[in-house]
Amino acid sequence: MSSHAASSSNGGNGSGDSGAPRRNSKRPKYSKFTQQELPACKPILTPRWVVSAFMLIAIVFIPIGIACLLGSRDVVEVVQRYETECIPVENRTNKVQFIQSAADKTCTISMTIPKRMKQPIYVYYQLDNFYQNHRRYVKSRSDEQLKSVSKENDTSSCKPEDIATGRGAIVPCGLIAWSLFNDTYSFSRQNQSLTVNKKGIAWKSDKEKRFGKDVFPKNFQGGGLVGGASLNELIRLSEQEDLMVWMRTAALPTFRKLYGKIEVDLEAKEVINVTLMNNYNTYSFNGKKKLVLSTTSWIGGRNDFLGIAYLTVGMICFALSMGFTIVYFFKPRRLGDPTFLSWNRGPGSH
Repeated sequence: MSSHAASSSNGGNGSGDSGAPRRNSKRPKYSKFTQQELPACKPILTPRWVVSAFMLIAIVFIPIGIACLLGSRDVVEVVQRYETECIPVENRTNKVQFIQSAADKTCTISMTIPKRMKQPIYVYYQLDNFYQNHRRYVKSRSDEQLKSVSKENDTSSCKPEDIATGRGAIVPCGLIAWSLFNDTYSFSRQNQSLTVNKKGIAWKSDKEKRFGKDVFPKNFQGGGLVGGASLNELIRLSEQEDLMVWMRTAALPTFRKLYGKIEVDLEAKEVINVTLMNNYNTYSFNGKKKLVLSTTSWIGGRNDFLGIAYLTVGMICFALSMGFTIVYFFKPRRLGDPTFLSWNRGPGSH
């Protein structure tokens, strides 16, 4: 009887197990990777290691910082602000009205060269308080339209400069192109003109990929209010490098953009006369305009920040290494001393 009951009981359990659904376990398959048991370097930050690391960073960063500063100081730069100087005295109480009028805006300024400037000398215009990074401004363009003539009517993202009244799509459309910088400069020294080369100032990728060779300006500045420069409708966009430079929007409200290159040397104490057309309206938003002449070095243009940053980090690390060294010698701590590690202690140590 007991044997039968046991048999029935075993059979019932077997029957129940076969009919019950198997539980799917979410436990991952065991491996050293999933269990984070792979061999790893686990350095023990002893005082000697910490001091050595800070000292190594200081030894590397300080010379790099000095080299960057020296490279930056080799750059010769001349900056001339002119937005107020180029407004007649009698019109300075209402600058916006003057810049929007049809009055002659020709202006002459002079720039004195402090040190010998070797060619090529880069000519930049600098704008202050101009927010090219404004979200609506940045989005107001059509990259597809710039690439291909077949996308001429792709102006949905260009409002309000998308359609010229009664004439169709504006090419190139959008606020960025519409606000194209239109001050012009001509240079001379000792009554001899200096040629400014305006070729090769745009990025190669822009000329070859972003601006189509079959796209020509059309209805540009035809939306009513004129924002900036006009474009020659007989010149394809892939050759209008001023436009390409301008349409690479700046991340900060103070920025420089390349205007051209002077390909002759300028001597120290030379006076460069600049005849400019003060057309661009920065007065509505209290913007500033500057003309910049600059050479370059192995580090590029003048930029003291990189050298100062390297020097600052290097000096901080040097100071920390010296501080930790002094503390280590005068107030040593047992914690972190490798002599107290179990494998560095003798068999009789406790």
